[in-house]
Amino acid sequence: MLRIAVCDDELSFLSQLHSILSAWQPNSSRFCIESFDNGDALLSSHAESPFDIILLDVVMPMFNGIEVARELREHDTSVKLVFLTSSPEYAVDSYTVKANNYLLKPIDKTKLYQCLDELCNEILDKNQKNIHIRGTNAIHKISLSDIEYVEAQNKHTLFILRNKPFLESIDSLYHHEDKLTLTEGFYKCHRSYIVNINYIDTYTTKEIRMRSGYRIPISRNCQADFENAYFSYTFKKAGEQT
Repeated sequence: MLRIAVCDDELSFLSQLHSILSAWQPNSSRFCIESFDNGDALLSSHAESPFDIILLDVVMPMFNGIEVARELREHDTSVKLVFLTSSPEYAVDSYTVKANNYLLKPIDKTKLYQCLDELCNEILDKNQKNIHIRGTNAIHKISLSDIEYVEAQNKHTLFILRNKPFLESIDSLYHHEDKLTLTEGFYKCHRSYIVNINYIDTYTTKEIRMRSGYRIPISRNCQADFENAYFSYTFKKAGEQT
């Protein structure tokens, strides 16, 4: 689901914008909207669960939109930023934080919907094969094809990557399971491991040997199901390539 955040200190405009967004009908994605009346609240929420698109007022007390955007960009370079403001003089500043668009108030619904449609298409094209993980100090975007396997480490998760340093997520393995599905070539062979089937070299009833040489255990409950999943995925992939 596409996650959209709106941040503006004018509550009447925030309510109006929420209604406009609720009427938007993207072609290929469901979405949810969260509203914030200050930048600190937005940053805290984004750190917990990243948004895909952020609509941000520029002129706000204490912590203006440009400052909020700079803080966002220090930890997340992929989130889509759209400035909504009645002040065109900030347009140049918006480029320094790599804003995706700059719309003037009062908001033209047609322009806003066009902007959202374009951003939505970009996100869907990229996110179908990517995953975002929360590290200790930053949010990382990883291509699914770079993941060899994933390992639970207490309440955290290690992402073992092909030809790259591993990355640690502060979230649990369970948190990532909905993105690491068999459709994308992944299988949970053990309560602590999810493997990328594309990088399996050989396997027995007890373990999987990855191309890199890593050995991953197969739990007793998964032995029969793993083999079915392995052949189902590999046959499907072979059919798509012919």
